[in-house]
Amino acid sequence: MKALFDTVSEKCSKTVTKSYSTSFSIATKMLAPTIRQDIYNIYGFVRFADEIVDSFHDYDKENLFKRFEDSLENALVDKISINPILNSFQHTYHKYNIDKHLVDSFMESMKMDLSKKKYLTQEEFKAYIYGSADVVGLMCLKVFVKGDQKKYEALKESAMHLGSAFQKVNFLRDLKADYEDLSRSYFPNTDLEKLDEDSKNTIIAEIEHNFNMGLQGIHQLPAEAKFGVYTAFIYYKKLLNKLKKTPSTEIKNTRIRVNNYQKMGLLAQCYVNYRLNLL
Repeated sequence: MKALFDTVSEKCSKTVTKSYSTSFSIATKMLAPTIRQDIYNIYGFVRFADEIVDSFHDYDKENLFKRFEDSLENALVDKISINPILNSFQHTYHKYNIDKHLVDSFMESMKMDLSKKKYLTQEEFKAYIYGSADVVGLMCLKVFVKGDQKKYEALKESAMHLGSAFQKVNFLRDLKADYEDLSRSYFPNTDLEKLDEDSKNTIIAEIEHNFNMGLQGIHQLPAEAKFGVYTAFIYYKKLLNKLKKTPSTEIKNTRIRVNNYQKMGLLAQCYVNYRLNLL
């Protein structure tokens, strides 16, 4: 009955993706069926780790995270876990020979969120971004290239840039929740109490550079992955454009969104570009 348990585990990872992020779920659906489940498996793992440090305020988060971390280590060694999310993740981890360093770096950044509130230098910020976002992009890249190490190395830098872009967009649109609810300030040398247009534009210029570098890699992705990743790219670019048009004084008072109608329009745009070989 292990096969049945594995099927249930995969369904759990898919449910987590659909429940926590409609946008990521839509983009994942645009991937080929041969790799779609493995991206659900990765998302389920990173989502649960992030949820512990961001949401479970009425509980001992340090203890919960340590238990999750121990369960993860056991799952990767034993190749099974009674936690269905970790069980499905370990399957993808071994299937594509994902580097343990990527998993460790991600967990280290999540652990930092338990206590660290401000990132005062670019070095600190880059280290956090690498662990919280870049390595997730690299885990997904391993799936996209189906474990081909040569293709992986060729696309590694662009995948990291794309992961950075997505994370920084999230930080910029979540300024209010991160600062007021979690007392976190990720962008160094930025006074969130007095966020001005110059500071906002500096951040946006950095994100646009990440997007431009990431797009170069999207063009080179295998067909099974290209449409789905491009869909996510276009969605986050839309968010960034909305943030650019939002006054700096308003960014920290609201959360910019792309409504469902706009999402469907973006999806249609992506499909047309894909079919016309414009990627």
